[in-house]
Amino acid sequence: MKVVIIGGVAAGMSAATRLRRLVEDAEITVYEMAEHVSYANCGLPYFVSDVISKRDSLLLQSPESLWARFRILVKVQTKVVKIDRVAKNVTVQNLTTSETYEDTYDKLIISTGAKPRSLPIEGIERALALRNVTDADNVKAAIESAQHKSAVILGAGFIGIELAENLRHIGVDVTIVQRGNNILSQFDPEMIQLLHERLIAHGVKIELNVEAASISSTHVTLTDGRTIEAGVVFTAAGVEPDNQLAREAGLKIGETGGLWVDARQVTSDPDILAAGDAVEKHGVLTGEQSLIPLANLANRHGRLMADVIAGRKVTAAESLGTAIIGAFGVSAGITGLSERAAIRAGIEHKIIHTHPNNHAGYYPGAKRVSMKVLFDPSTGAILGAQAIGEDGVDKRIDVIATAIAGELMIDDLMDLELAYAPQFGSAKDAINIAGYVGNNVFNGTTPTVQWHELELAREAGAQVIDVRSPAEHAAGHIEGTLNIPVDELRDRLGEVQMQDVVVYCAVGQRGHIATQILQAHGAKVRNLDGGFSTYSAAHAAP
Repeated sequence: MKVVIIGGVAAGMSAATRLRRLVEDAEITVYEMAEHVSYANCGLPYFVSDVISKRDSLLLQSPESLWARFRILVKVQTKVVKIDRVAKNVTVQNLTTSETYEDTYDKLIISTGAKPRSLPIEGIERALALRNVTDADNVKAAIESAQHKSAVILGAGFIGIELAENLRHIGVDVTIVQRGNNILSQFDPEMIQLLHERLIAHGVKIELNVEAASISSTHVTLTDGRTIEAGVVFTAAGVEPDNQLAREAGLKIGETGGLWVDARQVTSDPDILAAGDAVEKHGVLTGEQSLIPLANLANRHGRLMADVIAGRKVTAAESLGTAIIGAFGVSAGITGLSERAAIRAGIEHKIIHTHPNNHAGYYPGAKRVSMKVLFDPSTGAILGAQAIGEDGVDKRIDVIATAIAGELMIDDLMDLELAYAPQFGSAKDAINIAGYVGNNVFNGTTPTVQWHELELAREAGAQVIDVRSPAEHAAGHIEGTLNIPVDELRDRLGEVQMQDVVVYCAVGQRGHIATQILQAHGAKVRNLDGGFSTYSAAHAAP
């Protein structure tokens, strides 16, 4: 059996090495356009700043090592320019000599990945991308030679934020230009505000709701007419599937623009498989196809393709889109649906916000982990979660991702037995607290109102009461609210508009107690979900 693989990074190399372990006598050839194969592209921003100081540490394998251990023939700086599905061959071009030749296959794997989204901006050819090790070399050289140590980054996605952090580490003046109304548009605005503030605190300038109109040799001009000095310019406005080769071969393209594959990663041609960023994925929560350019999915699906070629009966698990990013000591993680995504897909949902510590508060160094969890209001099925904080975010997002994969309900989070010692967690872990709060909301014990629903409630006649202490109220509160501390509430019921009232505290816990007190006295009451912490973060967002 002869297998040709187009693309030698995550999906392609996972498929190649797995296939060799399964089929010793298969002939496996990998064609890779870049100068290197099997490199750690997620580490590239950190190489730019020398956080990762050794270039070789990014190079996981070489053509020589892959041949020595796996007898996989890898040809770098070599591009497949045509697929002939009838003849079952590919036309290959050596990028250093321009020579072309043909190679045949029994099975073909397409792992061409993604490319930077094309931006129709005058002068965009000056913008640098960061997709491979050679790009990283070029970025370092451009920064070193730039007369003015300034950078404009077009786009505030994962790579844009990581680039901003690492450029600041080496003293570059950084401006991010983002056409949307918040950085990291995968997240809801109230959940990403802490990272936004931390970026600004470390000298990153962020321009929202605006785009680049043109790029000159020294400046970027924005659509509102302003100009920003730019020693270097980066394009980081997302990626799009690099599937021109598949289109020209007549393979089916999905609704998203990604290459269509079935549950076994097989394309519309039974002898051609595909995986990675060029391919659309099936979303477990929406039931729709989506583009999820994540390395773990590429590796997972690469392995699966090898199993399929080897004759194993396997199918791909549906995708959640779990991801995390860190910058300047703040981490933000997401899994499953955001509120925006749920609304866009027309999926009914309930929301809870919590703000517990990452470990026991009495143990030194406790840090807040703010969480947002979505669940189905009729079944309690968990739909998604976001978390942000300085420590413990990865653990909580991974637990929620596992819970979704295991089809747990919001109530089930209450009963999870998670590792506990004061320096690692709390007796009631942040995950358990999400379960408790979710249980109260799901079964109707604590009716809630979301931060973006509060003004509508007030317009409808609701009274809003701050149940925190007078000192907390004086330090900052929602305008026009009455302050009745929860401990005084029973003695001051005469001040409460019992037919419609909303209570709030710092994070929601005292608000829950106040809700129970007022319900016991016949009030129609709701608790502001996530309290003043969520409300203030949302209203601080641009």
